[in-house]
Amino acid sequence: MIKLKTLEQIELIRESALIVSKTLGMIADEIRPGITTIELDKMAETFIRDHDAEPGFLGLYDFPNTLCVSPNEQIVHGIPNDIPLNDGDILSVDCGVLKNGFYGDHAYTFEVGEVLPETKRLLEVTKKSLYVGISNFKLGNRVGDLGFSIQKYAEKNGYGVVRELVGHGLGKKMHEDPEIPNYGKSGTGKKFKNGMVIAIEPMINQGSKEIQKLNDGWTILTKDNKPSAHFEHNVALMDGKPQLLSTFKYIYESIGIDSKEEKPFTIN
Repeated sequence: MIKLKTLEQIELIRESALIVSKTLGMIADEIRPGITTIELDKMAETFIRDHDAEPGFLGLYDFPNTLCVSPNEQIVHGIPNDIPLNDGDILSVDCGVLKNGFYGDHAYTFEVGEVLPETKRLLEVTKKSLYVGISNFKLGNRVGDLGFSIQKYAEKNGYGVVRELVGHGLGKKMHEDPEIPNYGKSGTGKKFKNGMVIAIEPMINQGSKEIQKLNDGWTILTKDNKPSAHFEHNVALMDGKPQLLSTFKYIYESIGIDSKEEKPFTIN
């Protein structure tokens, strides 16, 4: 059942989402060749607790850490470890926060040092597909319209769209109705209504859409071992239009990007 949120509840979700945003911004300052993902995980946990919040992933479904960290061919749900990152890697970092009874949850794929041009293009297209999806989260549309828009954009650029992992509603639970696939058929699925809050999160593969799972029970990676990218925002439907609750601005401040990509979806 879809749980529509009041304005007050949306603001509480925004508060949690912004702590995630700030955590990812802090992480952006630390990502470099030689650092380990377990070091990043410990920094993130400390940062979140210092902001009077709890790590949203730690212990959720028995996940053992604060961050999901997924380098290169890993798509999502990678477990932090003591293996140093290398120049040319990419690293998807997914983070959740629980504060005042509501969750925030979003993700960004970082470049580690200098990455290949074809890898950089994968990240650019995946991030653009996120905003394509957000623009279709509006009154009058359905879940299938949003999913189809992401799928069409990614596949037009020659990439595979993961089917087994999807976005979701967000609120007092990390995963609420409705599921938000990154593929679909226009005109199908549940209608969008004011008060809905969702996590839109394209997971796009450089090669095939097919996946495999490691024996650790968590890590999902591409079947062909080609790179994958993952970007995620939390979005509320307000007055018929999508409004971002999360932001990449703290990441961009850290890595020196000047971007206006969020402006159409931000409350003035």
